[in-house]
Amino acid sequence: MAETVATTTMTGAQSLVASLEAVGVEVIFGIPGGAILPAYDPLFDSKVRHILVRHEQGAAHAAEGYAMATGKVGVCMATSGPGATNLVTGLADAYLDSVPIVAITGQVNSAFIGTDAFQEADIRGITFPITKHNFLVTKADDIPSAIAAAFEIAGTGRPGPVLVDISKDALQKMTEFSWTGEVDLPGYRPTIRPHMRQVQQAAKMIAAAQRPVFVIGGGVSKAGGSAELADVVAKTGIPVVTTLMARGVFPDSHPLNMGMPGMHGAVAAVGALQRCDLFIAIGMRFDDRVTGQLDSFAPNAKVIHCDIDPAEIGKNREADLPIVGDAKLMLAELGKLVDSSSMQDLSPWVSYLQNLQEKYPTDAGDPSDDYLLPQEVIKRIGELSGPDTIFATGVGQHQMWAAHFLPHEQPHKWLTSGGAGTMGYCVPAAMGAKVGRPDTVVWGIDGDGCFQMTNQELVTCALNNIPIKIAIINNGVLGMVRQWQTLFYEGRYSNTDLHTARLPDFVKLAEAMGCVGLRAETPAEVDMAINQALEINDRPVVVEFVVQKDAMVWPMVAAGTSNDDIKYAKDLAPAWDEEEL
Repeated sequence: MAETVATTTMTGAQSLVASLEAVGVEVIFGIPGGAILPAYDPLFDSKVRHILVRHEQGAAHAAEGYAMATGKVGVCMATSGPGATNLVTGLADAYLDSVPIVAITGQVNSAFIGTDAFQEADIRGITFPITKHNFLVTKADDIPSAIAAAFEIAGTGRPGPVLVDISKDALQKMTEFSWTGEVDLPGYRPTIRPHMRQVQQAAKMIAAAQRPVFVIGGGVSKAGGSAELADVVAKTGIPVVTTLMARGVFPDSHPLNMGMPGMHGAVAAVGALQRCDLFIAIGMRFDDRVTGQLDSFAPNAKVIHCDIDPAEIGKNREADLPIVGDAKLMLAELGKLVDSSSMQDLSPWVSYLQNLQEKYPTDAGDPSDDYLLPQEVIKRIGELSGPDTIFATGVGQHQMWAAHFLPHEQPHKWLTSGGAGTMGYCVPAAMGAKVGRPDTVVWGIDGDGCFQMTNQELVTCALNNIPIKIAIINNGVLGMVRQWQTLFYEGRYSNTDLHTARLPDFVKLAEAMGCVGLRAETPAEVDMAINQALEINDRPVVVEFVVQKDAMVWPMVAAGTSNDDIKYAKDLAPAWDEEEL
């Protein structure tokens, strides 16, 4: 928070902008409209950068991308009614993935609230279940305290979205503005430091375990705990599994990294969960996509569960040892208590899992000279771009392939929609990440379905010198849905053919939006197209990769079934042979 500013008479709108400056906001993604218009006048003279997006959903996802790439609180702004409701998808996405953003919305005059006035929507009520907290401000004097509180709530404890809805008359009225940065939030006291007695007990349980596994979630990334995790793993030799939201927190190249678990997780990762005797969950929430059928999940394991949000502990799986606190601090304290001399011999366990990795690699498809494999395209983008690149994805098959085949070696380089599974996330999230990290290469890996939901933000990128690179994995269909139709609906492909072989022409569409448009249709063209995209840094680039439509994501655990029923290819299941342990 900034130092105290002397009291000054100004409008509520000026107070809002001054508060945003004082809290350190660098950029806002938004669109003006009637109710929020008073705030846009002082914003015209502000040092805060405003990026005019083409759709409010894009503003919310861009704020998410900015927050994920920088670790700062992202900010988006919209007017009342449909402007505010267009933010809802992004707020829900941020809520499920614990992304710190503040959304500022205009509201009709306070006297009109509840009358169904023009462009009125009860955005506070609408977003109550999908925000960490929200405010309705109807007095100009209350604006600075609401903004200070919003940023404090969004960025502390378990991060998340906060909405501040401000009536138009509050923005227009005069007020005496001063900024102290002080926040008084009775009842809001996140538990940051874990209880040492519980951490000591965790160390004892770890020392006694013969088949322990660290299951690392997005909370470790949010806490900045990758170095502390690496230290604990080095001291204990315990295998690591990283969830979809934690890719890169522990390097994929490390021999103890078993990969990603879940519905489309690696066999070794799923095997680690199902065969462990100690499940050390840190910053993860036992999502159904990870657990599969709960009754058969990690059946022989004791559970240590550390999370900063006490509501997550015991919600889906009872914890034998609950630890409430910051993941980074917990790992730091644990690192002081563990060492290899106190551990059981884990070599049989590690060998078992590494054998699973070798025997059941994640399916990369069968190479062909005639058509492009989506897995190979994504793998080559990662190999040619390097581990310093930030990758954002849409949702679907390409997301799962990206989770497996990109080089996840560093934290804060992986942006994806996990909990909500939001199609349309990729382009605006990549845009926000590039704004926050302008000197870093940012690739978006998108599907032809996802891309058509929010591609208009490429116009925003072109006009604002935000040179992201977007790879469209064009298989002509809604790939993940088609995969389910193939496997579970007898090949009845109801409304999953996008006809993108005919419309639109993605190269021409990219060019129409001020981008460079490229296309690769054969294996020989892949590297050339990627390298050409990497050489262009003065405008956005869109590369369409025309791939075959029947590639499937393997391994797979069908929804509602046990992780023990994982298939590493169609009709092929790994042998969970206990004698191998």
